[in-house]
Amino acid sequence: MNGAIVVNKPAGWTSHDAVNKIRRLAGTRRVGHLGTLDPMATGVLPLVVDGATRLAQFYVHSDKVYDAVIRFGHSTDSYDRDGAPTSPHVEVEVTRELIEPLLDGFRGTIQQTPPPISAKKIDGVPAYRVARKKVEVELKPVEVTIRSLELLECAGAEARVVVHCSAGTYLRALAHDLGKLVGCGAFLEKLIRLRCGDFSIEQARSLEQLEELAKEDRFIEAYIPAAEMLPEFPCEFVDTLTATFIRQGRDFRVSPFRVRPGSRYVKAVGQHGELIAIGEAKLPSLYHPMLVL
Repeated sequence: MNGAIVVNKPAGWTSHDAVNKIRRLAGTRRVGHLGTLDPMATGVLPLVVDGATRLAQFYVHSDKVYDAVIRFGHSTDSYDRDGAPTSPHVEVEVTRELIEPLLDGFRGTIQQTPPPISAKKIDGVPAYRVARKKVEVELKPVEVTIRSLELLECAGAEARVVVHCSAGTYLRALAHDLGKLVGCGAFLEKLIRLRCGDFSIEQARSLEQLEELAKEDRFIEAYIPAAEMLPEFPCEFVDTLTATFIRQGRDFRVSPFRVRPGSRYVKAVGQHGELIAIGEAKLPSLYHPMLVL
């Protein structure tokens, strides 16, 4: 059962709520996520199960793609619709001519200050815990990269954008900062994650769909096998004897015809299609099993 399950997280659920749900459906405690989603957000939440939880380290820096709606008129303390207003409300109607020129300042590699209500640590304590004690939170800007930022439409007080960004980017902060530029304040009204690393919304299943599969004893259909994860890593298919050696921590050779030269990592895959290990290059065509499932 080693593999990933892509959940289409509903609004109002925390990422940990979804993890607990899948633990019950999969019958295992070994479930983790590959990047949290705020409770108000929906969309792609990849979860890894059993041995595949050890592959999470390779997804730490995965890019994300979001479909976001930003509402202008006032700001909030959480930078999204669930927060308390922090400025007087102003009736405003935004246009493409107003918003489009302002987006240039967010494209590329920028310095972004995370929201005060976030998981960023302050002296080892998550910022949201400090903020909830009514203590002023000061977070340092961090470098993030917004690879593309497309304005889809403007309607009334709302602007809808699609954003392809690096890990660690806060769409709530983007909405807040854009509101400051417009001069009326803004917050994130709606957020759908369309992609997280290699996982897309097309692969995602609702919790209701997953429950139905579990009831019909077909839950395994929801799994993306561990061997199919990390598609950017080339595969080396190994026989039973080589798989035994790999599990003992021995180095293994790969075919120069199957594995492209210079590949840092390879997936050692067994005869039944199961992922045996992730190998790291030691010498040309020689890999050391850095992670064994």
